[in-house]
Amino acid sequence: MLLAIDVGNTQTQLGVFDADDRLLAEWRLSTVRDRTADELGLLVRELFALEELAPDAVDAVVYASVVPPLDNALEAMVQRYFRLVPLRVTAAVVDDLPVLYRPPGDVGADRLVNAVAARSEYGAPAVIVDFGTATTFDVIDAEGAYLGGVIATGIGVSADALFARAARLPRVEIARPASAIGRSTRASVQSGLFFGYADLVDGLVGRIVAELGEPARVVGTGGWASTIGVECRRIETIDELLTLKGLRLIHRRAGGRGIGPDAV
Repeated sequence: MLLAIDVGNTQTQLGVFDADDRLLAEWRLSTVRDRTADELGLLVRELFALEELAPDAVDAVVYASVVPPLDNALEAMVQRYFRLVPLRVTAAVVDDLPVLYRPPGDVGADRLVNAVAARSEYGAPAVIVDFGTATTFDVIDAEGAYLGGVIATGIGVSADALFARAARLPRVEIARPASAIGRSTRASVQSGLFFGYADLVDGLVGRIVAELGEPARVVGTGGWASTIGVECRRIETIDELLTLKGLRLIHRRAGGRGIGPDAV
């Protein structure tokens, strides 16, 4: 089995694939930057137990991380609890994806993973909108190269900033309101957050596609995709497993580099 891990700033997503690339289990956890290797190991083993999966059946681990303080703990956890060397996704590992970004090393590992998955699953050109702590827009051109993208403040961060700076505004749930015209302060705030953010996404996707000069498949993913992405007119497909699929593909194409029971 393959254990795939995507460490994001707010959430960590884990998935387990069998030898036939079927997803056996998937979990989303809060990212805690000061977790130790043992805490991570015990947590992962508990998740395996809940799904009646055998940790000893894992023969490879691949991960992408945008949280450097957790990398050492994660590497140590994999070596200690699975007796494997994990494959860490970097631009050097994703060597079949031409990266036109400058410098290429500045592209986050999760963005490369999403690009690999979207190109394989949906073709090119494509735009991937990842709703996380930041909302990232990643663009694949018609030749299948990573062209670049956009980084915008995530909706959760936007809401937190608004409530922190405007003392009299009530904290509201980020959810679709009944109408754009709010009939109360709470409804007005909710409309501004929800519809305002959906239109931000649609506007940026429109500009991106116009610059590409041809139609592109637009895919939404990430923690907020099922809430906000479904409202965006420009997003054609919501794929909450896109990053895990990309990790699986990268592991397969890497030919087992960086894995094996020789870590200890």
